[in-house]
Amino acid sequence: MLQMIRNSVLAKVGGLLLLAVLLCIPLAQIDSLTHERGRSQQEAAQELASTYAGAQTLVGPLVVQPYVERWMEPLRDAQGRVVGHEARSKEMAHLVFPDRMHIEGRLAPQERYRGIFRIPFYTLDATLDGGFAAFDAAGVPRSEKGSTVELGAPYVALHVSDLRGLDGSPALQLGGEALRFQQRLPGLADDARLANGIHAPLTGAALEAWQSGKPLPFALKLGLVGQERLAMVPIGEDTTAHLASPWAHPSFGGRFLASERSVTAQGFDARWRVASLVTTAREQVREGMRGARDGRPPQAGELSLQSFDVSLAQPLNVYAMSTRASKYGLLFIGLVLMAAFMFELFRKLRLHPVQYGLVGLSIALFFLLLLALSEKVAFWIAYAGAAGASVLLLAVYFSAVLGGWRRGASFGAFVALLYGALYGLLASESNALLLGALLIFGMLAVLMLATRKVDWYALGGARAAAFAPSAAGVQA
Repeated sequence: MLQMIRNSVLAKVGGLLLLAVLLCIPLAQIDSLTHERGRSQQEAAQELASTYAGAQTLVGPLVVQPYVERWMEPLRDAQGRVVGHEARSKEMAHLVFPDRMHIEGRLAPQERYRGIFRIPFYTLDATLDGGFAAFDAAGVPRSEKGSTVELGAPYVALHVSDLRGLDGSPALQLGGEALRFQQRLPGLADDARLANGIHAPLTGAALEAWQSGKPLPFALKLGLVGQERLAMVPIGEDTTAHLASPWAHPSFGGRFLASERSVTAQGFDARWRVASLVTTAREQVREGMRGARDGRPPQAGELSLQSFDVSLAQPLNVYAMSTRASKYGLLFIGLVLMAAFMFELFRKLRLHPVQYGLVGLSIALFFLLLLALSEKVAFWIAYAGAAGASVLLLAVYFSAVLGGWRRGASFGAFVALLYGALYGLLASESNALLLGALLIFGMLAVLMLATRKVDWYALGGARAAAFAPSAAGVQA
């Protein structure tokens, strides 16, 4: 009975299925290691952000007009009768946004290292120009009817999410006057939006033009260093932007995508145009200022401003690619074990379960070797090296197991074909599902067509007879 079970085709298939399930254990461990290395890369990016500069969000420039609103509050007795008045006041700020603003910039990419991890950074060299409409003091909003307004000293605010990224001091020309930025103005209340920014008091010709109600054109030259992502908030009545960079792998995001963009191997060129009618960015900034001055802590939802973004995406994330490759690990192991089983069945050979286990482990270790090599060299080189080593190992091993170098070479060619198909799946992310489905269907079709005339019962009996001990041997 034991001999019949050992020679049974059905028992062999069941054993191979069990082996494939057991091989999921090393595959899961390798996948876990890949995720761990990916988290290490993210931690490296966070360390560089904390010690150098992080992603940047740019808001401004805008003019802030502080003022004090004063009014008389009636005092009432227990019967509700007015018995007097009490003077009340409230410090407020009126935000004046540009009626037009254009951003012209160039992103120069660079890479910084933390251990073996490469993190993309950029240097922005930009010019922001536009203008503010004439200021009308009568248009300052009031919270109380019949109140009076006492204007304070206006200033220009420019928000940069990480001030350490400023490359020198920005140069601002407002109404023909050169203004000097400061990190903090005396008496300026902390604000959830503008606290991480710089401020320039209006002086000279700019202040005179502001107080006399004249339009104020501005031009701002800005150098800024950031990590990977740059976000620009469209606070102008009509905001336009043009960015160019030699980075050939941009990722456009945010609330507004680029209206025009061109991406080539030499870099990208993108343009945006956003009208105030389609964005609530102004209201978000006003709400942030109002909440900060009222002493209300900013809510989580208030910390995200509508913006248009561009990121210097890494052209090939080796950990994402390794994770995608390992998802096909069980399929690869199954196909290779199936091929070994077909050789055993049709060539009337005999393979031990240990040999099947070694073959499965060699396929699993391919994914570990791919991960290790891809951290040191380009992904395609790592893939070629890991696949070549795996194919060579299996070809040499099966030359001995199958009793001939031709058989070993044909088996190695089959495995090489599988690795080539996997690389095609990884290289074509948008068509990965279709190509994967076609690969599985094609392999199943080849197996079915190759075995369409096989009498499995007869084959199982012939196999048992071929490996059964002879009568003479039994009598002996």
